[in-house]
Amino acid sequence: MVKKSTERVYLALIFLFLYLPILVLIVLSFNDSKTRVQWGGFTLKWYQKLFSSGPIMEAFFTTLLISLASAVISTLLGMLAALGIDAMKKRNQAIMIGATNIPLLNADIVTGLSMMLLFVRFTQLGLTTVLIAHITFNIPYVILNVLPKLKQSSRTAYEAALDLGATPLYAFFKIIWPQICPGVFSGFLMAMTMSLDDFSITYFTKGAGINTLSTMIYTEMRKGIRPEMYALSTILFLLALVLLLFMNFGPSAHKDKNRN
Repeated sequence: MVKKSTERVYLALIFLFLYLPILVLIVLSFNDSKTRVQWGGFTLKWYQKLFSSGPIMEAFFTTLLISLASAVISTLLGMLAALGIDAMKKRNQAIMIGATNIPLLNADIVTGLSMMLLFVRFTQLGLTTVLIAHITFNIPYVILNVLPKLKQSSRTAYEAALDLGATPLYAFFKIIWPQICPGVFSGFLMAMTMSLDDFSITYFTKGAGINTLSTMIYTEMRKGIRPEMYALSTILFLLALVLLLFMNFGPSAHKDKNRN
């Protein structure tokens, strides 16, 4: 009994440290006072100023554009790479998986600097270079999400479909795709999240006049973060929460439970 109570208290403390800062951020987004230590009453004016602020909304849409485009492209390339790795022999698979893990273990500042040097040598920094950089560091996340699902899929069913006259593309979408779809979707969400969250690589590969939310917040930290950024962060958190609830309790989640 004491052991269970201790475990519950320990778990409660972990979740408290995880979500208390986010709760404080949400409360401050409705605080009428600019100071963080005094409650000035409930207000929605920071949300109104957020949507009327040109620079913030421009950075917000730039962030969404880069994140969505890089997630889609990296998901496609990562899925194709995972299919290729899965078709290799075990020794070659181990080499490729090791190479895939290197960008994940590498420091972001090293990746950002190396990409900056590469881009400066051949082109000018801008929105395109940021997009290429995000696609590059997102691909490993997709590969490592899709590969386990490929290991669980039935290769014999795919080969049987080919023997019965199905084209490789038709057999893939009818047999392999339904089995790896959760891994592909997880890789897409992880790529989207990493792009939204990234600062170091974006900072080194962006050109003049290009701003994302992370770089804008970094710039504003020198003169103090405006309360409008609290409101924007609250909206992003609620969007992530809604997406998470949909993944766990949506129609696809019920279908997976019925299959099990």
